[in-house]
Amino acid sequence: MQNLILVGPMGAGKTTIGRLLAKELRLPFRDSDKEIETRTGANIPWIFDREGEAGFRDREAAMLAELCAYDGLVLATGGGAVMRDENRKALYAGGRVVYLHASVEQQVGRTARDRNRPLLRTADPAATLRALLAVRDPLYREIADIVVETDERPPRMVVFDILERLRELPPR
Repeated sequence: MQNLILVGPMGAGKTTIGRLLAKELRLPFRDSDKEIETRTGANIPWIFDREGEAGFRDREAAMLAELCAYDGLVLATGGGAVMRDENRKALYAGGRVVYLHASVEQQVGRTARDRNRPLLRTADPAATLRALLAVRDPLYREIADIVVETDERPPRMVVFDILERLRELPPR
């Protein structure tokens, strides 16, 4: 057994789809951002405000290294988890990586009312999401075993697509 790791931009559905995958596979589910919040007793925006993005990314790297060392869980990562080379290496080594791709329009719709997204505290969240995707998309693809489109698709359909495609993968 190995881990199933979900990467992708905010609003792609990593947490929702991750929970459903974990249930289907009868595996534990972990969300790296939620794990950080639980252990620090603070939410992500508070950590960003107090420690800056670099401080948060340090916490994230430590959490990802720990979670990727487990065997047999479904892991949803934060959208920026791929920004550090050490994280990409840990994620790829930690199991099968699924990139949940979502258009910027879909991301805007899914994150519009979420106040827990410090990087979207801008006058133009869509422009921010476009800029983030331009940088991060190649990094997601670099480590992905599977790329799955999530736009306009019910989460259960995405889950069954992932499970079918995982069965078709050759061993690494």
